[in-house]
Amino acid sequence: MSLTAQTYWTEHAWLNGTVEPGVVIATALDGSITEVRPGVDEPPIGAVSLRGLTIPGLANVHSHAFHRALRSTAQVGGGTFWTWRNAMYDLSLLLDPDGYYALARAVYAEMALAGITCVGEFHYVHHQPDGTRYHDPNAMAEALIAAAGEAGIRITLLDTCYLSAGFGRPPDRHQRRFSDGTVEAWAERAEALRSTDVARIGAAVHSVRAVPAEALATVADWATRHGSPLHVHLSEQPRENEECQAAHGRSPTQLLADHGVLTRRTTAVHATHLDGADVALLGAAGTTACLCPTTERDLADGIGPAVRLRDAGCPLSLGSDSHAVIDLFEEARAVELGERVRTQARGHFTADQLLRCATENGHAALGWPEAGRLETGALADFTTVSLDTVRTAGPPPRLAAEAVIFAATGADVRHTVVGGRHIVRHGGHQLVHDAPRALRRAIAALHARR
Repeated sequence: MSLTAQTYWTEHAWLNGTVEPGVVIATALDGSITEVRPGVDEPPIGAVSLRGLTIPGLANVHSHAFHRALRSTAQVGGGTFWTWRNAMYDLSLLLDPDGYYALARAVYAEMALAGITCVGEFHYVHHQPDGTRYHDPNAMAEALIAAAGEAGIRITLLDTCYLSAGFGRPPDRHQRRFSDGTVEAWAERAEALRSTDVARIGAAVHSVRAVPAEALATVADWATRHGSPLHVHLSEQPRENEECQAAHGRSPTQLLADHGVLTRRTTAVHATHLDGADVALLGAAGTTACLCPTTERDLADGIGPAVRLRDAGCPLSLGSDSHAVIDLFEEARAVELGERVRTQARGHFTADQLLRCATENGHAALGWPEAGRLETGALADFTTVSLDTVRTAGPPPRLAAEAVIFAATGADVRHTVVGGRHIVRHGGHQLVHDAPRALRRAIAALHARR
């Protein structure tokens, strides 16, 4: 990514929970913020004007880029999470490095247009459909990293260990391409991946279903040695809990804790079906929970215990997961609205708290602790949301954060800046000039392989 030094003037900016008018944000060639100066009524000469509310860039902590090709088709008919999973597996067999690059580039461009500046890609489609390795064993991962770079956003590639079809069952025909055979082979392949200035490498345990108990510590140790994030799908479905209890006599959360998986660098994705002991374990470890409400409701997963997790000490973050929609504002407000449905009471999370889930907490979960804040020394990653659309117009500027969290959509994003570089300008992507066309072509090419 080519970084530039630039000065921006924001009509309003969200600074440490306060909406300030007229804020100058100066950026350096290294992609960091060198000055944040409020109280500037007019744009300085040479500054780029950003009209609306400027907030830190959004972090999409949990993504499976290829799921974007299921949008709408997965909404036809009924079924369960498990029937949806079969459709997802069929789709995964169609991927190759070139096709995945084209699709992911378009998906990441869609994210940038929605104000997302960093994505956590939970990547497990490693090999050819029959399970044999590509000539470059990391061809699929490198395609994703390149796609994010071409779309102008940062990525944490969460290379995922996936070894079994379930407790004690070998991979089936759909899952062969996910598996490295052994956890040692997974670790050796992941070792070859390299971070860059805009891409970082993390690890993931797909789930306690897909990684045998005896392999969990190896993945955790790999993440510890590299100082990298470690993510895991946790208790998305009751069936996972039931099967884990039958196989190991304990919950998935307890199993992970027993094998050293739960730490402050760990993120538990979904964490939907937890009992009190599970929540206490996650909180004691300081493990982050990544909630994906639009996917969890689309797949009929359930509503996660957001308040209980927060109160136990778990930082909360957000992801769009299966990309039924890509809209972090919708994910954020769904955390509060889900609690309202559950409890028939309002006011569990403020707009400021939800913005921190979508920004600072999310970047920390992805291994970018220097991002997610508008302050000197932080990465110059920010997004501007219009305050004069039919969704956001009307409230006074002091309530701009409430307008954005509880009314705006990704379509209200006007500007996205990454490392000081203007990636989305006035609602248009500067690198992927026709993102809808890129999405149509990439998805059509993928389905044509059936």
